[in-house]
Amino acid sequence: MTDHAFKSDFLTTLSERGYIHQITHPVELDAAAASGVVTGYIGFDATAPSLHVGSLIQIMMLRRLQQAGHRPVVVMGGGTTKVGDPTGKDASRPQLTDADIAANIASIRTVFEKFLTFGDGPTDAVMIDNDEWLSKFGYVEFLREYGTQFTINRMLAFDSVKLRLEREQPMTFLEFNYMLMQSVDFLELNRRLNVTLQMGGSDQWGNITSGVDLVRRMDQKSAFGLTTPLLTTASGGKMGKTAQGAVC
Repeated sequence: MTDHAFKSDFLTTLSERGYIHQITHPVELDAAAASGVVTGYIGFDATAPSLHVGSLIQIMMLRRLQQAGHRPVVVMGGGTTKVGDPTGKDASRPQLTDADIAANIASIRTVFEKFLTFGDGPTDAVMIDNDEWLSKFGYVEFLREYGTQFTINRMLAFDSVKLRLEREQPMTFLEFNYMLMQSVDFLELNRRLNVTLQMGGSDQWGNITSGVDLVRRMDQKSAFGLTTPLLTTASGGKMGKTAQGAVC
């Protein structure tokens, strides 16, 4: 639908500015954004004390969402940072202590205040840490509740996993769980804050669609995903907080 006119101000603006790479349910999302307030989120892991220039695209997505009369949610990955997103990487992230993660979140938090209006209003931004729910799960409880919702077949088909294996780079079981955690984030945010939209870079497409599917399958509620083109380094690699060549 990105080649056609949108009805909502939000998707029209994103389309005109070249933000849209993929949308899971474009017609439904456009109708929802044109008829009421959509609450959307983007997650940011706290792997460093500052964000990189690629994160500016995601921050501006949240800003455009708010400017169009919708509600942005900033999710700080206090929980997912402990695992590490394997997307676009050939090596595992170094593990950070709880103190390191807390310090990084405190540092990153100030960035968003320059771009978003926070408060208690219907379109005011909200910041929440996914450690609030992820760290409360017991291992067996998590497996029983969500393990049956994912198939190894589909997870192995995700680029974040497939490309790592094709390059014969090791991938730990810890990292393999990241996509489950991100999917559960979407479900939890939908239940807590009525979040119906998850956005991110195009490398997150597999993780995002898994979350969309989980919300729709478990709670039979509307959920949408939207990705932007990925900002890369000169060599074509992913630009991340812990990657070489990133501009912070």
